[in-house]
Amino acid sequence: MLNHGKLFIAFILSVGLAFGAGVKATVDTVEVVKGNPVTLYLKATGGSAAFPRILMVDTAPVVGTSTSSSRNLSMKNGSVSSEVSTTKIIRFVPEHDMTIPSYTVNISGKKYKTDPIDIKVVKSNASMGQKDGLFSLEMSANKTKVRVGESFMVTVYFSLRKDVKLSQEVQYTQPDLSDFIVAEGGEQTAYIKGNYQVQEIRYIVTAIKDGNFTVTPAHAKIGVPDRSRRDIFGMTFGTKWYQTASNSLHIEVLPQTKDADLIGDFKVSSSIDAQEVKANKPVNLTVKIEGKGNLENFEFPKYEIDGVTVYSDEAKVDTKVVNGELYSIYTKSFAFISDADFHIPERTFSMLDTKTDTLKTLKVPGYDVKVKQSTKSPVSVSTPKHTGVQTNLTQTVQPKEVVVEKKVEVKTVAWWMLALAFILGAAFTYLLRFIPTRKVKPYKESEALKILYGHMSDDPEVEEMVRKLYARKNGDKTVEIDKKKLKEMVERFR
Repeated sequence: MLNHGKLFIAFILSVGLAFGAGVKATVDTVEVVKGNPVTLYLKATGGSAAFPRILMVDTAPVVGTSTSSSRNLSMKNGSVSSEVSTTKIIRFVPEHDMTIPSYTVNISGKKYKTDPIDIKVVKSNASMGQKDGLFSLEMSANKTKVRVGESFMVTVYFSLRKDVKLSQEVQYTQPDLSDFIVAEGGEQTAYIKGNYQVQEIRYIVTAIKDGNFTVTPAHAKIGVPDRSRRDIFGMTFGTKWYQTASNSLHIEVLPQTKDADLIGDFKVSSSIDAQEVKANKPVNLTVKIEGKGNLENFEFPKYEIDGVTVYSDEAKVDTKVVNGELYSIYTKSFAFISDADFHIPERTFSMLDTKTDTLKTLKVPGYDVKVKQSTKSPVSVSTPKHTGVQTNLTQTVQPKEVVVEKKVEVKTVAWWMLALAFILGAAFTYLLRFIPTRKVKPYKESEALKILYGHMSDDPEVEEMVRKLYARKNGDKTVEIDKKKLKEMVERFR
């Protein structure tokens, strides 16, 4: 049997969907500070909507888009209606006064147009050049022309007048560096310059493709107390917001003319702690690369030597700014363990000097390592020497039997003493169940490695355990260690 109530509601909904179809364009602001984004909302109602592809709004490039949809039910004059709406959200950054053009949206097969919207672009009300400016943002780069793979520094300077008291935290939006590989440039530097507090925000930027790129502005908003606004108790001030944007940057990235492992101006040095060791004692090699350029993404080639176990730690990279240029220090250590002589091969890699556009070779020298075999003195077995007169072997010697008479003294124990001892023993055994046992904490693998490290040549099992501990230390989680066996070894050498 049909449900007439549901049919009626479905009919009303379908009627409601048929009415009110259209599209409307709105913006979050019609007056914007130069460098700040404007958000455009294209809202289509009444059915399935197909929006045009928008890459530019007039002359302003689009920096972000998204879409959302919703359904609203309403009742008017006893009729239930449903409104389906889809909104396309478009963000763009206008550089001057402009007009958002009319857009055509297709809704359920019919075309609808939006109205144009005028946008006014004004200068920041917090410019440093302006007298009594509250704050400002300025962006600069130490290089504006680089090659693919070359790094440079982008610095944003946030300047706030010293007498300005903020009522809210500063809202900062970093510049758009999506066309590059970006890393934070270390700690933010703060200082006083004239009548302003200046904070530097640095970014280490690496070019990954050739072409001409624009780094869009950084943005900041500050909130200061608005003394013209108070709460209902007349105590708390409101907040007045000011916003500004930095300048843009234009970066030209040239194609890399020569393939190289490193780009910049670097020097390499290495040191080894010993070239003659006992069997299974580690030899430690440290490699250091430093100079102008970025070493964050550099990977030192691995050592693979037959009959030698090689361990390495994670490379440490320190990056700083020296005389306005990027300066990096790369440090990596290796440990070599073997029971026979071996050779550490040299390592070479290429470097492109961007100042002279020439390829250079950096080299870590090779090293010969002599392993001294452990020698154990043989155990001498001495045979006793016979001294004196040699006895006749055929002579039989009759042993004399000496009988010693033992005296046994037997003492009687009273029955009550035996009973008392039995009762005390049972009571003690019962009380032991309630005494908490102290659990022995397992040894930390790092502590065990320090203890067993010096005894590798004493026992092959100790050597194997040290190798496993080294592997675990270097992040190999597939290695399993017998905790009981490890404890026994540590106890033996403590």
